[in-house]
Amino acid sequence: MTFNSRYVTVSGRRLHVRSRAGSGTPWVLLHGLAVSHRYLMPTARALPGPVHAPDLPGFGRSAAPRRVLGPREHAAVLAAWMDAEGMRGARLLGGSYGCQVAVELAIARPDLVSALVLAGPTADPAAGVVRHVLRLLRDLPIEDPRQLPVVTAGALAAGPRRIIGTLRTAVRHRMEDRLPLVTAPVLVLRGRRDPIAPDAWTARLAAVAGCRTVTLPGAAHNVVTTAGPRVAGLATAFAAEFQDQNR
Repeated sequence: MTFNSRYVTVSGRRLHVRSRAGSGTPWVLLHGLAVSHRYLMPTARALPGPVHAPDLPGFGRSAAPRRVLGPREHAAVLAAWMDAEGMRGARLLGGSYGCQVAVELAIARPDLVSALVLAGPTADPAAGVVRHVLRLLRDLPIEDPRQLPVVTAGALAAGPRRIIGTLRTAVRHRMEDRLPLVTAPVLVLRGRRDPIAPDAWTARLAAVAGCRTVTLPGAAHNVVTTAGPRVAGLATAFAAEFQDQNR
C-alpha cells in the first residue's frame, strides 16, 4: 500500500500526517529537530501494517504555533490527535528529538503506547546548546549526502528561531529522569558513529531505565534515514516479542 498525505485539526492546530493503511497494531513515527516526516520514510516504508508519520507543530507541513513548543507540549498535541483517530496501544518510534516527545507521550498517556523505540535519542546532558551544535557539525560529514535535500528542506521550513528554540527545550528536558517513568517496553538504537547520541549516553539511559540497546555498525546519527530497513527490522522484532509475551 502507498502512503497518503492528509491534514487534520486537533486542539486548534493543523497537523500534516503521512499515513499508510493496513491491519494490525499501528506505528507512529516522530521526527527529530529541524527536519520533517520525510526523513523517517526509509524506516516507515519498511515497517509492517498501518504507519503514521506526523509533522510536529511548526515543522514540515504542519502549521506553526506562535511560540516554540517543548517535548511535553508536542506530546499533548499528538495525544489529542491519537484520541481523535481512536488510536490505542500504538508502537512509537522516535528519531533524535522525536525520542523526547515519544517519552513524554508514553508517560502522559500509557494507554496510547504499547512499545517505544528510540533511535539516536537526545539530549545528552553532558552537552549544552553550543556543544550539541558542535556535535551536529561533526555528524554532518559522516552522514549519507543523499539525505541533504530532505534535511535542508526541513530546516528551511522550520526556520532558525524555531530550531534554536526547540534545541533549548531539548537540552532542558531531562531524558535520564523521564525515561524510567515509561511503563511500556523500550528499545534504544544508535549508530556506532553517532556523535550526537554517544555510546556513554545511550548506555546511561539503558542503565537508569533497564531497557535494551542495539548499536548499528556503519551508521551515524540519522539511522532512521540511512539504515531504515535495519531499524524497521529491529523495531518490528522487538515489538512482536512483547506482543507475544502479553498474549
